[in-house]
Amino acid sequence: MPLAINKNVFITCAVTGSGGTQDRSPHVPRSPKQIADSCIEAAKAGAAVVHCHVRDPETGAPSRDPKLYRELTERIRDAETDVVLNLTAGMGGDMVFGPPDKPLPLQKGTDMGSAESRMEPIADCLPEICTLDCGTMNFAEADYVMTNTPGMLTAMGKMMTELGVKPEIEAFDTGHLWYAKQLVKDGVLDSPALVQLCMGIPWGAPDDMNTFMAMVNNIPEDWNWSAFSIGRNQMPFVAAAVLAGGNVRVGLEDNIWLDKGILATNESLVQRAVGIIERMGANIMTPVQVREKLGLTKRAPV
Repeated sequence: MPLAINKNVFITCAVTGSGGTQDRSPHVPRSPKQIADSCIEAAKAGAAVVHCHVRDPETGAPSRDPKLYRELTERIRDAETDVVLNLTAGMGGDMVFGPPDKPLPLQKGTDMGSAESRMEPIADCLPEICTLDCGTMNFAEADYVMTNTPGMLTAMGKMMTELGVKPEIEAFDTGHLWYAKQLVKDGVLDSPALVQLCMGIPWGAPDDMNTFMAMVNNIPEDWNWSAFSIGRNQMPFVAAAVLAGGNVRVGLEDNIWLDKGILATNESLVQRAVGIIERMGANIMTPVQVREKLGLTKRAPV
């Protein structure tokens, strides 16, 4: 597939994530208020979409407490600044095994929820978009496995479709895209689908250009997609995604540095991405334009 630059680009800001970054940067938001405030600053800087996890306000540990999602959602919807809300549905699929000579019982950090429990914040808050991690994979952290079985994905995908929430298919490898297309073929997800290519995350798809283009070339032509990489490659992938015809994601979930020795904020990462995109001759899409493009309906305050 030849490269075809995307002339109208939307930016997603992944504002906090669920990793241990809260102990590495004071700018990683923890409480629903801090996360909402960071979302609004990112939106003012040019992000049309904010992708949100929640954390325990005291410890910063990842959480899937529906009350925290509700508070976050209300704060964003009550704000004067418009932004498309994307909530994670990826929590609750964590398995941590013991050592090779005794993998069971499962270890501390395991959090396996039912499809219903994982979707509870989505059903309660009804964001415009929510994520669907479309496969199982090993992560870099010791014997941790992100677990998303075909049965779980089918159940969660059906719930998203019935709720009228747009799934953002998070694909960490080519097989995840393969299964995403099967979910559309089976009528679980609607077409055209929305895909987020997650590059450079051990041990998924590496973020070299050959692998990236293999992922891009596996996305149906009428689907919408975005891409990101982590750490120092976050900004190079802004340019790569636009050049390959896609949209972009930046944010503290994936990278905490603006420059060497300079800790970033979500606002500064979005501003840097805006500069790259505009210097490539492309336009930054607004939340209104993204809703029209993706067929989303803006939700009123809860």
